[in-house]
Amino acid sequence: MSDSPLTPQLIRLGCRPAGKEAAIREAGAMLADAGRIAPDYIDSLLRREAVANTYLGHSIAIPHGMVEDRSLVLRTGVAVLQIPDGLEWNPGQRIHLLFAIAARSDDHLVMLRQLTRLLQDEARLLPLFHTADPAELIAALEPSVADPLPDGEAQDLDHGQEWRLDYPNGLHARPASLWSEAARRSPARLQVRHGGRTADAKNLLSLLQLGLRHGDLVSVSARGPQAEAGVDLLLKAMREASLAEQTAAAIAAQRAGARKTVGWQPAGAPLSLPGVAASPGLAIGTVRVLAGEQLQVPDRPISLAEGGDRLHQALADTRRQLSQLADATQATLGAAEAGIFRAQAELLNDTDLITLSCQLMVAGHGVEWSWHQAVERLAEKISALGNPMLAARAADLRDVGRRVLLQLDPSLQTRASTDFGPDTLLLAADLAPSDTAALDLSRIKGLATAHGGPTAHTAILARTLGLPALVAAGSALLDVADGSPAILDGDAGRLYLNPSDADLDSARDWQRRQRDERDKQQAQRQQAGQTADGRRIEIAANINRPDQAAAALDAGAEGVGLMRTEFLFLEREAAPDEEEQLATYLAMQQALQGRPLIVRALDIGGDKQVPYLNLPREDNPFLGMRGARLLLSRRELLEPQLRALYRAAKAGKPLSIMFPMISSLKEITRLKGLCEGVRKELDAPQLPIGIMVEVPAAALLADQFAPYVDFFSIGTNDLTQYALAMDRQHPELAAEADSLHPAVLRLIRQTVEGAAAHKRWVGVCGGLAGDPHGAAVLAGLGVDELSMSPNDIAAVKAMLRRHDHARLRELAEQALACDSAEEVRQLLEGLA
Repeated sequence: MSDSPLTPQLIRLGCRPAGKEAAIREAGAMLADAGRIAPDYIDSLLRREAVANTYLGHSIAIPHGMVEDRSLVLRTGVAVLQIPDGLEWNPGQRIHLLFAIAARSDDHLVMLRQLTRLLQDEARLLPLFHTADPAELIAALEPSVADPLPDGEAQDLDHGQEWRLDYPNGLHARPASLWSEAARRSPARLQVRHGGRTADAKNLLSLLQLGLRHGDLVSVSARGPQAEAGVDLLLKAMREASLAEQTAAAIAAQRAGARKTVGWQPAGAPLSLPGVAASPGLAIGTVRVLAGEQLQVPDRPISLAEGGDRLHQALADTRRQLSQLADATQATLGAAEAGIFRAQAELLNDTDLITLSCQLMVAGHGVEWSWHQAVERLAEKISALGNPMLAARAADLRDVGRRVLLQLDPSLQTRASTDFGPDTLLLAADLAPSDTAALDLSRIKGLATAHGGPTAHTAILARTLGLPALVAAGSALLDVADGSPAILDGDAGRLYLNPSDADLDSARDWQRRQRDERDKQQAQRQQAGQTADGRRIEIAANINRPDQAAAALDAGAEGVGLMRTEFLFLEREAAPDEEEQLATYLAMQQALQGRPLIVRALDIGGDKQVPYLNLPREDNPFLGMRGARLLLSRRELLEPQLRALYRAAKAGKPLSIMFPMISSLKEITRLKGLCEGVRKELDAPQLPIGIMVEVPAAALLADQFAPYVDFFSIGTNDLTQYALAMDRQHPELAAEADSLHPAVLRLIRQTVEGAAAHKRWVGVCGGLAGDPHGAAVLAGLGVDELSMSPNDIAAVKAMLRRHDHARLRELAEQALACDSAEEVRQLLEGLA
């Protein structure tokens, strides 16, 4: 304890010094009596006050001596005076805690780091103004869990639990912001450990620097007030983020592997620069190189008090600015894209940024210079982690850092070129997400960056905006002559330079044909789903909520083939009751105006976890209690849902019930028995009852199940992963878990044949239904209904209209004879 800079003997509670000088002398005397300083160092503490303001903010002062007097420091030490009634430090500045710092070198920075973290954590700071226990002050100033221990060994805190990260893309900014937000709601000290590295759970950048990947085992632990509750709170947030992360990854993998279309090829052989495809489409235009200017931030030292106040105001103004940008982005692009800017706002709460900025200001630097240096140092640290997804977050940090910097000094605004022509291909070293969202799409037709990656927020925004883009083209991109003609192929990830007239004509013809096809598809989206010879195939939508129904119908949906009810149970503290569910189902029926509605019973387990249900932890949840298995074991979840559905059925509008993850006839009969019991109790009408075919057992036994059900709906995503024994969300296997694999297609055909023997219809509500080529094969296999994302409906209907059913049957037979998904896709490449 004696080697610690802060001991109980160096803490004095309930002080009432006569004034600022008396307070400094009292703290200095404590340091001298403890053998930390020579008595002359007290004068050095007073001299520092004459040349600098040591008020840190939030009622804390940190007097420290002159640099030239460090020889008077015998051992690093910190003396603390607690002043419950407050003391005026300077006019308008009142303190409750004084930390007199005597340091031989830079080892006082650990203490300063903790002090600046306390400034951001009022729940821990305010009680220290009146505590009667010196140990609470010592605990508050212990080295952060984000700092390495002296012996380099990571240790857990007092209360902890382990959890295995199931996010397919590892821990990145969006889920990490949810972790830190939850952690800050607890008064306890919370840490996350992976192996020998630890992170402060309340610190976003600290969490990101762990570099957590899918499958990593982490330990969540806590110390202090409400420690166990804090661990539970953080774990709840970590698990709640799983569904969104896994869904996003599955969609991305599905889109990445969904098609191998023959793209545009230049007529000649123009010089080209390769990059990484980031956003599809072909753009023709004139290159404008956005020259990156090295930002020169002047260093204008001011008092720490003034710098702290200005930084606090700049952070507050930037938060408001980002909130407005997120709201505007959500209105125009969607909630997922708005989340980019909400995650950026969370970076402003990062204590490492604030800490380092304050440290630099304490060292005598100006607030603008200190903030800019803090941002750059942390961004470089993240970039150096070697994880492309985390390295992409450095762009977000610099983006939000620049916003704060411009609040501090608007004159630092660089004069980017704004005289873009009507067909500009914008080339830049990198582009901030906020700049991308603000691009004038009437002028900017394509985007290429030297750096970045396809998972960066800039690339995500480009895809949402429909702006062809490529990234990671290298420094050669910036050497392209400004004003030169070019063709940007976002599908191939290539920039063609100085194309010939023949190349330009070919590209324009390609654009025209693509545009005409899209326009034609949209114009015909309300036509009935059918093949060229009139074979009817119903086209429905997969949606979650009643407010999505209108957009689905406008997109051409003929009904809802999958209403996912698990979204009623997410992001809340308890399950929805019967009345709330009833209101939702009635609203969905009303929105569909008499069109078919298939409601899937609660599908929880596997990749979908709901923390408040307290489901047992499983080593392999995909093979555990999920779907129908869970419903039958948790009747308190199933029965209110069935009651709400049968009550909705009494409204007289179409409604069917579908049960997930069926693997045995026993499950079907038990579920039907429960349905019938509820129906009789409510005197409700009979409802069609169907099952999902998601495991090979259901496909292989379809002929035995068919007499007991009214319809089948095939979930190709799960059926594929179970048939191929490949986790469809595994970062390395997702692209291989292709639903066009002949084994999966044979299971689909067996389901169709088993259903047809008893005159039952079969639908597909998995990802393959929304792939035009996949839809063609499914139609050829005899599937009666396809349910998909509303965005895919127009293209799928168009594909079916172009071909006779006999041609699709022939194509399906050829696909069944293939030996791989790759061979099937090659077979389909020529299918227009």
